Amino acid sequence: MASISNDPNGRRRILFVGADGKRRTIRLGKASKRYAESVRVKVEDLVSASITAHAPADETSRWLSGLDDVMLAKLVRSGLVKPRRVATLGGFTRRYIDSRTDVKPSTHTNLERSRKYLLELFDGNRPMRDFTPGDADDFRRHMIESGRAENTTRRAIGRARQFFADAQKRGLVHSNPFAGLAASVKPTPEKFYFVSLEETHRMLEACPDEQWRLIIALARYGGLRCPSEVLALSWADVNWEHGRIHVPSPKTGRRMIPLFPELLPNLREAFEAAEPGTAHVITRYRDTNANLRTQLHRIIRQAGLEPWVKPFQNMRSTRETELVEHYPEHVACKWIGNSKPVAAQHYLQLTDEHFDRAIRGEHVPDSKAAQNPAQKAHATSRNARNESQPDDSQPFDDARGYDSFPVGAEPCEAAKVPVRGLEPLPSCEDRHLKTARLPISPHGRVV
Repeated sequence: MASISNDPNGRRRILFVGADGKRRTIRLGKASKRYAESVRVKVEDLVSASITAHAPADETSRWLSGLDDVMLAKLVRSGLVKPRRVATLGGFTRRYIDSRTDVKPSTHTNLERSRKYLLELFDGNRPMRDFTPGDADDFRRHMIESGRAENTTRRAIGRARQFFADAQKRGLVHSNPFAGLAASVKPTPEKFYFVSLEETHRMLEACPDEQWRLIIALARYGGLRCPSEVLALSWADVNWEHGRIHVPSPKTGRRMIPLFPELLPNLREAFEAAEPGTAHVITRYRDTNANLRTQLHRIIRQAGLEPWVKPFQNMRSTRETELVEHYPEHVACKWIGNSKPVAAQHYLQLTDEHFDRAIRGEHVPDSKAAQNPAQKAHATSRNARNESQPDDSQPFDDARGYDSFPVGAEPCEAAKVPVRGLEPLPSCEDRHLKTARLPISPHGRVV
C-alpha cells in the first residue's frame, strides 16, 4: 500500500495511494532507512483507517499525538489526518471549569484557584502539548517559593493533573506532565490543637447569640463539618424521640449521630428560639460570603484565648479523639464521617492527658491485684476438681466418665481421670525400652 523512494543525497519519500485512488507523496527529507520504514508502517495504517472508516491503531494514535507541527502538516496535506486542535493552557482550563456543572460550588472555587496558580507561571496561550515533566517541577518550585504550604501545593498539583488528564482523554496531549508529582495531602500533626472542655465553655459564654453557640456545639460536641454540614442541617433531621441526628453531608452523604448530652442544651435553646416553620437549624449566618472562621476567631479572642489554626477542623478532631477513648474506632469514624486511615492521619491526636495517664501508670495493671484473683481462680478450680474426683468404689463408666467431657474441653480441664491402682507409673526409661522392642513399620511407625 505504501513504499519508500530513495532520492539523491539521502532524501526519502513515502509513496502511497489514498482512499480516493490518487497517488500521493510525503517527503521526509534526509532520513534514515529505519525511520522511513517506521513512517511507512504508520502511513499504511492511516490509509487503511481512512478506507475502512475506523480508528487507527493505538500505537499510531500515540505517534500522531507526539508529532511536531511540520510533519503533521505534511500528513494533513496528504489527506491522512485532520488538522490538530491546539489547546492552550488558558483556553482549555477555562472551558473545562465551565463544563463541570456536576460539581459543588466549592469545587469550582478550588479549580479556579489552581488555574490562577498555573497562569501565574505559564503563559495562557501556551499549547498544552508543549508542557513537559520539567515544567511540572518548575510549577512545584514556584508554589513553594511563593510561600504556599506543602499541602496547598499538592492540591494545586492534583488539580493541574486533573486538567491535563482530561486533555489527554480528548487526544490533545500525549501524556500528563504532572503524573509523576505527589498530589495527596500529607498529615500535619504540628497543626493539631486539642480544644479542651474549659476552652469550649469559655467560647460558648463569649458567643453573641444562641445560633453561634449552636454552631460551636455542633462542631465541638457533634463533630460536624463547618460550614457545609452545619448549614445543611435542618430541624427535620433531629429525631428528638430516639435521640439521633441525621447529618446531611455534601461530601460523604447522610450519616447518623447520637444526640450527645453535651449538644442537647444548645440544640434545645436554638429550637425554642426558632420561628415557627423554620427549616434550617442555622438561619442567621447562611450567607455564602460570610467568613465563619473570621467571626470564630473574634469569639475566641473575646473568650480570652489565642486563636488556633484550623479552628473548626480541630474541634472535629478533638471530638473524634474523645470518642475513640470510649467507643470502638469504627463507631467513632461512622459518627464523624471519615475512614480509619483518614482518622489516624488527620484527626486523632496525641494529647498531654495521654502522657499524664501513662506516667501515673493507669495503663499498667496492678501485678499483685492481678496475681491474687488468678491464684484464687486456680485454687478454686483445683478444689473443684478434687471434690469431683471419683473414689475407688465408683465404676469408671458412670456419669462422670469420659462421656461427660464437655465439647472442646481439654482432658486436663475436665479432670476426668480413670481410677488407677497403687502400682507406680513406669519411668520414661522403661517406656522407651518397651517402645524399642515393638515392631516398627518401614515408615517409622509402631506396628
